[in-house]
Amino acid sequence: MHPDHSKEIEEAKQAALEVLLHNSHGPFHGLPRTAGWGYPEPYTRDLMFSILGIAVSGNQKLLDSIRKVLETLAKNQTEHGHIPSLVHDKDDRGASDTTPLFLMGVGIFRKVTGETEFLKEAVEKSLLWMEFQSPSDRFLAAQQPTSDWRDEQWVTGYGLFVNTLVYSYLRLLGLDSRAESVYHEMKRFTITQGTTHHHVPAGLVVKHKPYFAFWAYKIYSSERFDLLGNSLAILSGLASPSRADEMVSWIEEECAEMRERGELSVDLPPNFFPYIKPEDADWLPRYKIYNNPGDYHNGGIWPFICGFYVAALVAAKRYTLAREKLIVLTQLIKESATGTVSFGFNEWIKAQDGKPMGQDWQTWSAALYLYAAKCVEEKKTPFFDAIRLGQDEQNMVK
Repeated sequence: MHPDHSKEIEEAKQAALEVLLHNSHGPFHGLPRTAGWGYPEPYTRDLMFSILGIAVSGNQKLLDSIRKVLETLAKNQTEHGHIPSLVHDKDDRGASDTTPLFLMGVGIFRKVTGETEFLKEAVEKSLLWMEFQSPSDRFLAAQQPTSDWRDEQWVTGYGLFVNTLVYSYLRLLGLDSRAESVYHEMKRFTITQGTTHHHVPAGLVVKHKPYFAFWAYKIYSSERFDLLGNSLAILSGLASPSRADEMVSWIEEECAEMRERGELSVDLPPNFFPYIKPEDADWLPRYKIYNNPGDYHNGGIWPFICGFYVAALVAAKRYTLAREKLIVLTQLIKESATGTVSFGFNEWIKAQDGKPMGQDWQTWSAALYLYAAKCVEEKKTPFFDAIRLGQDEQNMVK
């Protein structure tokens, strides 16, 4: 790595740590803030994602803050095991990703602290809740539209992102038998003939393409590309090494073409593509307000997801490309909406012009930068390496 870039990355890491420490105590019961100024509330999904960066930081104050988050979530868990969307508000319910993120977060926290029984009762309740999220009783979790982190975009039925979380937490918690069942269900092809049969359940593998479907349910599916879900598929080993390598090449080729067409100005992938356009069948009228092509969930560039992509590149052993993308991400996180900070760690960036559009000092943007930098430095993916190794060992037994 060029020495100038190394210095720049070190400065960005220090800035990320500053953001996380600033955000570690907010106005709601002393729980962490989701962003430095715009989001004082402790949003569950943002803080659960931040565990990855906090875990590799080794900062005790941050570890203590995330312990408080996990313990508060356990106290506010519903009778049946569901985790609320706001850490402090037990009545803010209905998200499809908060419970699996909680389980993944506890799994990581246990690895960091060595407390193997941490929140045992709450974990058992949440595991049972997740088992009942499968309408076919075949291991994959289903969801309602706008119930995961994409609260302005429809994901129907078996979403890739949520099920990569399910697989990951099962591996982290040592529930390998059920994880294997999820693995085999996801490896089935999506149904494309327009007819479903009771003995041919749908999966999330797309024929003739190297990535997993955005979502699938019965005879319906979306083959648009979900960067977060597919990055997690690579990290967790749901994508085989050969599929991961092919997927990375496909992503880079598609992004190069988007840049040629003027649909992308940054050398990092959008969170979702091809963009949904007004003339497309899956366009919804509300998208005109929040989700125009290249905006927000419809192709915006999210630094926290780019952090996952950099980590996925390391998992795929594309080390040179991972370093290159980390350098680009380092430049991107300097951009701010306010123009008053050296490192903005903004929420999301407009794809066509690289303009920051969300809130500055976003907790998950800072945390996933730290995680991505650690992955590139060590050529390892903390916590996910063990998951992939476990998958490889299972395959060797077979």
